[in-house]
Amino acid sequence: MKEYEEFKNRFKLLASKNHKLVINTLSNIFTMRLIGNKTHGDLAEIGIAEFINQFMYDYKSIHVGKDLFRAKEHEEDIMIINEITKAEFPISLKAYGDGPLQLSTDSEQKMFPFLMKQGKDIKGKKQIEAIFKSEEFKDFGSINVMPLIYNEKKQICNIIIFDNKKAAQKTDRIIFIDKKQKFDKNLNKVVAGKGRKHPIFMFLDNQGNYICEVRYGGASANALQRGLWTHTKNAIFYFDSLTNGWINYSHNKILVRLFSLALNSTEEGHKLASEILQKDIDKLKNNFNK
Repeated sequence: MKEYEEFKNRFKLLASKNHKLVINTLSNIFTMRLIGNKTHGDLAEIGIAEFINQFMYDYKSIHVGKDLFRAKEHEEDIMIINEITKAEFPISLKAYGDGPLQLSTDSEQKMFPFLMKQGKDIKGKKQIEAIFKSEEFKDFGSINVMPLIYNEKKQICNIIIFDNKKAAQKTDRIIFIDKKQKFDKNLNKVVAGKGRKHPIFMFLDNQGNYICEVRYGGASANALQRGLWTHTKNAIFYFDSLTNGWINYSHNKILVRLFSLALNSTEEGHKLASEILQKDIDKLKNNFNK
């Protein structure tokens, strides 16, 4: 999508010129892990939406929350509006550790059964191109996922985008890997392995490098055991960093205190606090514009 590509380029430019703005927001978002392991994911949605509204002047962002798209055909969390062209496009925001990353839940479970019909070791440019052009894979090239990736031990983070177009172009082989199996790159074949509970189809380039995978866990599988996945460490060649690489972040314990106070104060108090916080953001904007 042209509009989404332009947005990513604008975000990347902002991050390169005003690194401290991104570091500040991401530090505050990942501080939320001190409150709970899953808290940061939901708060990242409103934090990034507001970051766009405050610092990306040609764009407006709306946090659509859980009601608009949940249990429907879409998985997106934020609606982006280009204030100049008026074009709108949704983004799914994800906050994950630097490992497995879900790109789509494939809620209708179309991808895996379709691949099963194509064979268990799919090769050949024409057949692979046909797969990506199929109705079952129509969403592969239009997944607007914006992952906030972190390594808590090292306290580093990154905003990296999976390059769907590049992944489709570079896929040279799609291979079935059953339960208790794994792909051995050195042997260039599937061998016995431990740990896998559900089968997958793994996408590889012509060097045998991992690109992504389609998981299928059957009716009993949870969201972690199905859908389209990749791995931020193993498929790094197929990601583009909007933060221009890994950046260091730090915890803001005062923010945790602020949340605890906010939950016990009145709406009037929240109004006064929001006015003070907006003044602080305006100072950041003034420094950003100099």
